[in-house]
Amino acid sequence: MLNLTGQGTAHTCDGITRRDFMQVGTLGAMGFTLADLARMEAQAATTTGQKPGQDDRSVIMIFNLGAPSQLDTFDPKPDAPAEIRGPFTAINTKSSDIQLSEILPRHAAIADKFSLVRSCNHSSPAVHDAGWQMMQTGRFFTGGVNTPHAGSVASYLMGRRTDLPPFVVLPELMGSGGGNLPNGQAGGFLGKAQDPFVLNADPSKPDFVVPDLLPPKQIGEARLERRRKLRDVVDSTVDAFERSENATLLDSGFQSAFRMMTSTQAREAFELSKEPQAVRERYGMTRFGQCCLLARRLIEAGVRFVTINTFLTVFNEVTWDIHGTLPFTSIEGMKNIVAPMYDQAYSALIEDLHERGLLGNTLVCNVAEFGRTPRVNPAGGRDHWPQCWTSYFAGGGVQGGRVIGRSDPTGGFPAERPVGAAELVATVFHSLGFDIEQHLPGPAGRPFPLVDFGTKPITELFAS
Repeated sequence: MLNLTGQGTAHTCDGITRRDFMQVGTLGAMGFTLADLARMEAQAATTTGQKPGQDDRSVIMIFNLGAPSQLDTFDPKPDAPAEIRGPFTAINTKSSDIQLSEILPRHAAIADKFSLVRSCNHSSPAVHDAGWQMMQTGRFFTGGVNTPHAGSVASYLMGRRTDLPPFVVLPELMGSGGGNLPNGQAGGFLGKAQDPFVLNADPSKPDFVVPDLLPPKQIGEARLERRRKLRDVVDSTVDAFERSENATLLDSGFQSAFRMMTSTQAREAFELSKEPQAVRERYGMTRFGQCCLLARRLIEAGVRFVTINTFLTVFNEVTWDIHGTLPFTSIEGMKNIVAPMYDQAYSALIEDLHERGLLGNTLVCNVAEFGRTPRVNPAGGRDHWPQCWTSYFAGGGVQGGRVIGRSDPTGGFPAERPVGAAELVATVFHSLGFDIEQHLPGPAGRPFPLVDFGTKPITELFAS
């Protein structure tokens, strides 16, 4: 990673050090190396068949880490026996086609704005990390090949719109899922240049700042201004170095990172203090609520793809992972803590995007790694179940108030229109306007299909 800020030796006349040109070091948010930049340049030159997508489209992916119980949230079975039905009542919603659990009353009030896919499934292991890979990249990692997150693909194919990075993860990358597998929130074979910018901070805290947008304290204003002139220094004093391909790529990476760190636009996009207190409270003064508000600000400012991790790990944190015993969560914990926080923030996000005229061009997709067992376990919880669960979509061309697919009477298996992880990711790409038959530059430069052969998006979501 390019060191924009570290101390160096062998200064040029303007205070720029030779080490500043070459050092791999400190700005972890950007993730550039010479090898990454050279590889990405080569990939861009050799990839064919790319469709740039719809430039006005964006995505917010809410990843419900831990996996909500479909029967207790989005696919209630009011006529099933109690050990399957669970403790909650099904309620009607603003859409005549949708019933939801009583623990999501705010979702019920806006059910005309999102559509459910109740027949999601995958055949990968019932391990959190495996599901994270599947649902964010469309594939389970095999043969040492890590496929890129959908946001990394958007970053690569569409690039940035503004000084802000094209792909952001809030508030942090996923932590431990128990499987010791890569979590899928990276550029994979597209390289670190397509990794997300990661907030690494809790925006609900009173002292919230984005550390990577603040110049380190040891750099004075005069020195920072000298570094702002790096390109001019290179042009005027080291022409031979500038003519080399690696030097050009190095400068490109430096300028990209430096552009964000010194950008007023980037800084202001992250400043939640600019929002009226009533707006912040509308989303809820929780980590997830403020991440949803921040996601709206970032989309408004030109970020193409934001992923929000509802939780960071399934251990020792109240999450959707309702096994019923410690270190996991009980159904009561889901009802009293998780659902109210989530229900408030999601509904505020959808309403706010709609009121601001942003929802039509912003796909909000809510996914999880799997569902939960149809039968309540002896501890009063539900366990991992990748055979059937619900995902849902709003905005980005999606018609709200619909149900795609159907589960069986126990909520345990698809009964109609089964939908796999690859189809869900293809649906995200479809909303962005990508040609899903195109290829990416894969490992060793070989063409790699954007989605597996025969995979189609869920076009029923978009039909008029």
